[in-house]
Amino acid sequence: MQEILGVSVLSLFDPADRSATANGSSVDILNYEGQAAAILQSAAGTGTNPTLDVKLQDSADGSTGWADVTGAAFSQVTNAAASAQVVKFNASAVQRYIRAVATVSGTIPLFTCAVSFVGKKQIIP
Repeated sequence: MQEILGVSVLSLFDPADRSATANGSSVDILNYEGQAAAILQSAAGTGTNPTLDVKLQDSADGSTGWADVTGAAFSQVTNAAASAQVVKFNASAVQRYIRAVATVSGTIPLFTCAVSFVGKKQIIP
């Protein structure tokens, strides 16, 4: 985690090669408020007709009841070009835990990608 002036950057998916559908780690955002963002950085895919779909989900306890965060899905990445995308959401309006979910498809698909959360911590007197 990096923090500058109350704004933190947390990893939802560490940079890695992804060849299969995967769920990122559960990240606690209880102490974050207001406008937040998730950032997807991905190289173009390789393989035959590769696609990468990434979205955010939230959960009250970080292990069960995962549901898609409304409006927090990235545009599909293919083998056409690398992609850097941002989706914004209200950290105060989601449940305590979030994760990134990547769906990879195609024939021998491979994407090198990472997803980060950027949010502002609550100021607690």
